[in-house]
Amino acid sequence: MQPISVRKIQQVVKGELVKGSEQWSIKHAIYYQRHDLTHSHTMLFVSKHEPIHWQTFQQYEPVLIVTDKPLTELQDVHTNATILYVRSLVQAYWLFLDYYRKLFQIPVVALTGTCGKTTVKEMMKHIASQEWAVQASISSKNEPRQSLPYLTGIDKQTEAAIFELGLGNTGNIKHQCMIYQPTIGIMTNIGVHHLDGCKNLAGYIKAKGELLEGIRQGGTLIINADDRNIQQLPISSFRGKVFTFGLQVAADYRATQIQYSKKGMTFMLHFGDDTYKAFVAGFGEHQVYNALAAIAGCHRMGLSLPTILAHLRTFQPMARHLEVVTGVNGSMIIDDTWTNNPTSIEAALKVLGTMGKGKKVIVILGDIKRLGQFEEKYHREIGTLLAKQTVHTLVTIGKKAEFIAKQAQQDGTMAEVHCFKDAKDVLEFLKPKLDKGSIVLVKGPMSSRSMIDFAKRLRAQE
Repeated sequence: MQPISVRKIQQVVKGELVKGSEQWSIKHAIYYQRHDLTHSHTMLFVSKHEPIHWQTFQQYEPVLIVTDKPLTELQDVHTNATILYVRSLVQAYWLFLDYYRKLFQIPVVALTGTCGKTTVKEMMKHIASQEWAVQASISSKNEPRQSLPYLTGIDKQTEAAIFELGLGNTGNIKHQCMIYQPTIGIMTNIGVHHLDGCKNLAGYIKAKGELLEGIRQGGTLIINADDRNIQQLPISSFRGKVFTFGLQVAADYRATQIQYSKKGMTFMLHFGDDTYKAFVAGFGEHQVYNALAAIAGCHRMGLSLPTILAHLRTFQPMARHLEVVTGVNGSMIIDDTWTNNPTSIEAALKVLGTMGKGKKVIVILGDIKRLGQFEEKYHREIGTLLAKQTVHTLVTIGKKAEFIAKQAQQDGTMAEVHCFKDAKDVLEFLKPKLDKGSIVLVKGPMSSRSMIDFAKRLRAQE
């Protein structure tokens, strides 16, 4: 974080000094009881509704408390902490965020999408970090509560920032954009997810569309030209530059001649009148889309396409993202247990359809969460999709996933179908079926420890 004097903070948040000194600077900022206090010289935003454990601050002195607790309560406190009283903590919080963000005139990217956003963010971070000092969100930790520490992770050395936007409910993306004030927004795709928080697909699409209003005026929007749900957004109303990526001729960043190679995907990248040969590690057409989004984002940030493509070649895919490993008895395992939603399942099945040719295909699917009242509908749609593919054994794990199995059977799948309540007995059931001629796709919810552990046990012991 860029150090800021307490005196300046007092001016920014319009606070009244109750106790302590103004003659020092803060180097960290947290929201009390949302983030852990781990450093001295920290500013804490403390709500009047939250009890304060003053003794916990002693080992981290000096600390600055910004709060809207009653002045009479604060004046009687025995503490060495510096205290600023504000009439409204919420207003003070947003005043500080706006002030801090405007200290930096750098490219700030905000990414969203049903699938691929973490991969695209990691690709962009990898590429840009070879040239610049980059601040980025960590892994897929994209909850709105993370926005304050991510923003204050920017300092005077930072040359670019890349943040992933999480969406659990309507308003989440708007909230994060108000904090990050992105100059570039990227939307990878819009599938089906978080319908419990957005009521239905239309609500989910609208919630994703909050990105359009969240980009700074005159900024840049980068979208998937081939995504039907993105086309439902009012893109024409966006006040800034719009660039597209995809496989269509009209896309600004376009891929052709897509092929599987030993360790990833090769393709030809077209931008304007220029054409480049490209490679990205990781399998599947969706990975090419991810690469196109990352290429477009880094290009709009200011890097040249040859530089971007050179750094993209050294990107290593994230674990449990269609990770191909050797499994029990020499089988091939595709571990895609990072997340689970209809869009990512469809992408995984496409990869399996290519890599599974001539092999004994085994598909293992867990429950799809956060579908609200549409749980049965979308599980059954996956069953219909599976029935059209060559699958030798279908295993579902969990009560919701049983709808996948039932629909696949109703639609005439030739697969041997088995349903399990949990993952504990699945490995022993599968072992006799696993050999060098078999390929196994295992996919389950990110939060399911049992599915993750099961996928690990499927791997050959090293």
